[in-house]
Amino acid sequence: MIRKKLLIVCLAIIAVTFMSSNELFAKSYRFSGGPSGGTFQYYASAISTIAKKHDINVLASSSGGAIENIRTTNEGKSGFSVTYSGHVYAASKGKLKNDEKVYSDVLAVSFLYGAPAQLVVKKNSGITKASQLADKRVGVGNAGSGAAANAEIFFTQIGIWDKMGRENLGYRAAADAFKNGQLDAFWVFVGYPNASVLEAALQNEVTLLDTYATGEAAGLFEAYPYFAKVTIPANTYNGQTEDVNTFQDAALWVANKDVPADIVYNLLKAVYSEEGLAYMVEVHKSAKAMSIENGSKGIVTPLHPGAEKFWKEKGVIK
Repeated sequence: MIRKKLLIVCLAIIAVTFMSSNELFAKSYRFSGGPSGGTFQYYASAISTIAKKHDINVLASSSGGAIENIRTTNEGKSGFSVTYSGHVYAASKGKLKNDEKVYSDVLAVSFLYGAPAQLVVKKNSGITKASQLADKRVGVGNAGSGAAANAEIFFTQIGIWDKMGRENLGYRAAADAFKNGQLDAFWVFVGYPNASVLEAALQNEVTLLDTYATGEAAGLFEAYPYFAKVTIPANTYNGQTEDVNTFQDAALWVANKDVPADIVYNLLKAVYSEEGLAYMVEVHKSAKAMSIENGSKGIVTPLHPGAEKFWKEKGVIK
């Protein structure tokens, strides 16, 4: 009888342990950021830190970037991620590059910041226009990243995508190759100032090319109306002594449709608290763009139910 009772107790302990681990797993959410050194990764790490302070288990994870994040979030491999509004829109219509699949399970949570194109060259290179990169070596971002996808859109629109020596490198790798003379230019599509561009500018004075005027002349903004003009202030980087016009997409926080609404709602409450927003800015200055008023800025696709509840309560949407 004693042995039988002991067996029952042991089985009960095993059952409770198993249930607890399952429960923990069910309450753990992967947050996909981006390549090391990229702004996406700062946001994923910052939000996961805030989440843990509010007893929500969110695990920041690096990734290939915006396009990969759409795919992993749609599949439920990531509960949350950072990506671009334009790509979420294209994915929802089955219009991603070489991919006709419809990604309908990626729902918007909030606007994070405007992500501008930054096309970096050495100040003494003699390169003053993007069209001059036709026969040059250019870092265009990790394969599968939003940076690379937007680089292809831009350079294809101006007619030189197939004429460049393209290198699929992440931001830090591109900055290193640029410093070592292995690249003539590199492209980032992130908030400014970007750490990799700052690093590259420590060794060589740099300048940014005006991608807005070039894109406008090529009809870029008629073809891709979700892009918007933005000006990067003078002296953002060493050697960049004038304001530079470029274009941006909205970087969004997105979630898989099956993440519970209360999780999304409570995360938004934590992140958009006074303390939460202050921490976001501490982690990356581009988070200054985050505010209640800007919560739905740049979002052209459906909101997650938890986000819809939060933004309605705040009077941002009706």
